[in-house]
Amino acid sequence: MADYLLDSDVIIWCLRGQKESVDFVRSIAEESLPACSSLSVLEVELGMKSGEEEATRSFLDSLRVVGVSKSTARKAADYIRTYQRKGRAIDFVDAAIAATCVEEGLILVTYNLKHYPMSDFVKRAP
Repeated sequence: MADYLLDSDVIIWCLRGQKESVDFVRSIAEESLPACSSLSVLEVELGMKSGEEEATRSFLDSLRVVGVSKSTARKAADYIRTYQRKGRAIDFVDAAIAATCVEEGLILVTYNLKHYPMSDFVKRAP
């Protein structure tokens, strides 16, 4: 089975208890440790509400967190420039998450396919 990187939205839906997301993450966790970007940790931590800290941090601690290296940052900048020339704006966080997948050989799992036009390593979450 492939190794997966969970986008922030998938993490949020798991934390909210959405059955399909939880079941999917459990199924991939049977084969390998799911990953997320350190930027997703930032996004999720920023969005958590009072009383959600323990469950949120426990879930995030159960994932392999991949940081943004210099080569990942450069790849993200390349994505942003490439798609700007095509008239399409990409958020720098999404570009960095996509670049992380390329650099680490991971498949990105997301509900936000429109955020990731580079579709060769992107899978829609269930």
